[in-house]
Amino acid sequence: MADRALRGMGLGAKSFEDEEGIEFAARQTLGFDCERGHHFEMAFSVEAELPTEWECPRCGSPAVRSDGTRAEEKDVKPPRTHWDMLLERRSIAELEELLAERLEEVRRTPRY
Repeated sequence: MADRALRGMGLGAKSFEDEEGIEFAARQTLGFDCERGHHFEMAFSVEAELPTEWECPRCGSPAVRSDGTRAEEKDVKPPRTHWDMLLERRSIAELEELLAERLEEVRRTPRY
């Protein structure tokens, strides 16, 4: 008998709970505009840190906030090269001395 009562129901697909007594989190809506002219809005919690960019759901390009808020420019350090790291450990005089030693050793070894 219980099998017939559940026949045709998508178990797990629907919730039979009502929304009575449930208090939803406070939300705020934030608008975004993408470079292709699409405008969309996203809902965020009032407590959330609001992003300055979001991916456009229509075209996938980055979209900026409609209210004009922009991301802070971060100071970008130039990447350290091998030469920079080498100069942190040794002076030019030390490097010239090492080079002379290595060249002398290479010249001494026989070539086939």
